[in-house]
Order: sequence, then C-alpha cells, then structure tokens
Amino acid sequence: MPEILVLYYSRGGSVARLARQIARGIGEVDGMSARLRTVPPVAPVTRTSAPPVPEDGAPYVEAQDLEECIGLAVGSPTRFGNMAAPMKHWFDGLGAQWASGTLVGKPAAVFTSTATLHGGQESTLLSMHVPLLHHGCVIVGIPYTEPALSSTRGGGTPYGASHVAGGNDDPQPTEDEATLARALGGRLAQVARKLAS
Repeated sequence: MPEILVLYYSRGGSVARLARQIARGIGEVDGMSARLRTVPPVAPVTRTSAPPVPEDGAPYVEAQDLEECIGLAVGSPTRFGNMAAPMKHWFDGLGAQWASGTLVGKPAAVFTSTATLHGGQESTLLSMHVPLLHHGCVIVGIPYTEPALSSTRGGGTPYGASHVAGGNDDPQPTEDEATLARALGGRLAQVARKLAS
C-alpha cells in the first residue's frame, strides 16, 4: 500500500498530536496509509554518539523512509519563527537525497505548533517549505474551501496545519485545528495518489 511519510520533531507533544491527525486524514483516503517517524534531538554539547531510539512513539527516520514514500508531511515546533534545530539538522543532512533526486516530484506538506497565537506559525511553515522546494517537492497547503480555515480561533493556515498550545502548553489540538490537520493529510494523500499514477 502506498505510504505518506509523516515526519516530525515534538518536544511537548503538540506536534506529535498534529502528526497523528494528519496520519488519520491520510488513512481516510482509499488505498493510502501513513508512516509516522521522528527526528532525533540535538544538543549544544554532544554527550553520546547517537541519541537512543525512543521507547514510545514514532521511530527515528531513515533514508529508506524517504525512498519508499510517495509524499511527505514535515512538522516542527516553532523556534523564534523558524523550525526547531533537530528538524533543521535533519534537513541539512539530506545532501545525498538532494543529489540523487529522491524527493523530486513528491508532494509535501508542513505543520507546526506555537505557544502563542502570533508566535511565528506562518514563518515557520514557510521556512520548512524552502528546503522541500530545493528537493523538488510539490508543496500542498490548505485551501480556503476548507470552512474551518475561515472560522478557526486558533491554528490553521493556508501554508499548513498548526496548533496554538497557549500559556499552559496544552498539546491537544482544538476541534478546528484537528479538522484542518486531517484535511491537510487527506489532500496530501489525494495529490500523492494522483502524482504516483
């Protein structure tokens, strides 16, 4: 069965929950499934040669995941209006995939979470678009035909799915945020299916 790679870095759980909503939307498209993966954390001082594999949640992404997927969704929390260092570090290590064209022509979508409503969601989403465009991906967003995009009081943008965790760092997406994440996953799966055929 064709798979969409849903790749994310999550610190407080918000991005991981959005990833599961996107995966749910992918699974709602006939003949499509999601492969959830995460990237390892990075630290300013290296303590071990490689971080341990997570005991729960998604396993770490491998090169094979990129080769086998027919599309991908990439998610990161916002760090000062940009993607988090672990996701940037992962992107920076994709020189071989860029040179061989592993992702050329594959559709890609992005998602994020912030603590505040104006915490840099859109700039973070756009920052993740840039390396995907360099890899030749076809960017998929959320069109305004999705009613929740016009009514959401939290996250959700045409550039990708998003969540506002708030001051209490609530990782649970609102109903609109979850709806938009599922819609993004479904749209990504539909585009991937069409492009793959």
